[in-house]
Amino acid sequence: MLTRAQQRTLDFIREFFKKNQHSPTTAEVAQGIGIQSRGVVYRYLKALADANRIKLMPNRHRNIQLLNENSEFSIPLLGSIAAGHPIEAVADNEFVTVTDIFSGPHRYALRVKGDSMIEEGIWDGDLVVCEHATRAHNGQIVVALIDEQEATLKRIRYSNDNHTITLIPANPSYQPMHFPADRIRIQGIYIGLVRLAH
Repeated sequence: MLTRAQQRTLDFIREFFKKNQHSPTTAEVAQGIGIQSRGVVYRYLKALADANRIKLMPNRHRNIQLLNENSEFSIPLLGSIAAGHPIEAVADNEFVTVTDIFSGPHRYALRVKGDSMIEEGIWDGDLVVCEHATRAHNGQIVVALIDEQEATLKRIRYSNDNHTITLIPANPSYQPMHFPADRIRIQGIYIGLVRLAH
């Protein structure tokens, strides 16, 4: 995740690119973000390069190249919020790059239908983000295809001999389902979810 200063530097570089169709110099970045030290700017640029936001081209006066400009989306991480007892509000100086969390060549989304995973915080109507996989570790939440016909989102448990698979719901109204291993094909592993307020 980027610090606020690094994100401000990246935002300036993007705007400079849009306006001028070429990258800024280190001096222009320093002026643009309101600091005098080119050494500090260089540290910000190095951090952005390490985070794969930019590429620094050697032996060039205008040596900044933006990466993933069309696919990147970040929002400020403003701090922590209590969901139990109130806590002191302390601002963080970071940004969360949403695409780092939810995008990738092997990721996909599914809309949840039903309430069998509510105790995992997965509700009816949520969008779950999964990663394509054909194997999973004991205890992971997976997309499991049963008899090549029906798919379900459940926590997986293997028997000691791996001959039986149990698909475990997270709602006491539902019972675990037991299957011979050859009836279950794993199609993905749960990564996270998106829930929009209604």
